[in-house]
Amino acid sequence: MTLSTPLLAAAPLVAGLMGPALVGAAPVESRPIAQPVHQAGTTPLADVVERVAARSTAEQRRVLDYWTPERMAKARPISLLGLVTKDGALLSGITGKAGLGSAPVLANGGTKLAPRRQSARPRAATTGARWQTGGAVARTTGRVFLTLSGVDFVCSAGTVRSRNRDVVVTAGHCVKDGTGGWAENWTFVPGYRPGGDRPYGSFTARRMFVAGPWSRSADDSFDIGMVALNKAEGKHVADAVGTQEIAFNPGRGGQIFGFGYPADPPYDGEHLFYCAGRVHDDPHGATRDQGLGCEMTAGSSGGPWLSGFDPATGKGTVTSVSSFKYTDDRGTMYGPYFGDAARALFNTAERA
Repeated sequence: MTLSTPLLAAAPLVAGLMGPALVGAAPVESRPIAQPVHQAGTTPLADVVERVAARSTAEQRRVLDYWTPERMAKARPISLLGLVTKDGALLSGITGKAGLGSAPVLANGGTKLAPRRQSARPRAATTGARWQTGGAVARTTGRVFLTLSGVDFVCSAGTVRSRNRDVVVTAGHCVKDGTGGWAENWTFVPGYRPGGDRPYGSFTARRMFVAGPWSRSADDSFDIGMVALNKAEGKHVADAVGTQEIAFNPGRGGQIFGFGYPADPPYDGEHLFYCAGRVHDDPHGATRDQGLGCEMTAGSSGGPWLSGFDPATGKGTVTSVSSFKYTDDRGTMYGPYFGDAARALFNTAERA
């Protein structure tokens, strides 16, 4: 077994990761939501860590102004990132396990994969096809633009039904760099269209949440992030684009449709793609995640996995997100199981 590589898509690394300055940024230290008693072998239900993001009107405007069309276009990946260990294995490139690195990895052992033949009719089994049917999922799924350590990145995310009508779910590494820093300039563009078109506007982060095990040790089983968004043009994101349902502690296995905006070659991040099929347990036993046959690449991280999905309406129930691939198995995407830790994240985020 080789270690996992998160699917966060990177902009080119130049001059020692020198990136644009966070002009006017006012960092706020993260803090745990609660300090519950932690019994051995369990994860506290309220083990949630948060970061306050863009609170004031001025901070929101700064973030929106930051993402010019030119900057969005430059937040493209050149490769998956990884760090080479002593024995030659790859560690996570964007996690607090080892920090940022620049060992490029291409799918299929370095051979570019050709995108699958496209079909307008949704398929129950595919390792990667463009979604062309429209429906709710084309609005509720979007691209995320963020900055980590001065470098601009892209991820994917999806809206879920919540009391505050502001919650999106994504991967933990699209919010916080494991044990490292939090994302800045975090912005969600639902229903993203080619050329940087934002048909429903851009929604900045108000508060960001990750599970304690992800923040403390970058545990892939808890690679889940939830973000409470600010309004855009006076609208909650749920009112602007609708939402998907979300569920916790579902039965394992079953049929899943996974969505996202893959941006590493042969994809370009401009279109919504999906994978579909039955999921299975991690054969290595290294995580509680489930695997889905999927050739989507970096940039699809954080994209929603929907069970009970109806292709005719584009509606389903979010039960996981795209998280990582093992370096010796580029054809399987893994997503964290939405158990009690995910429920605690959601309960906190929908009250934010």
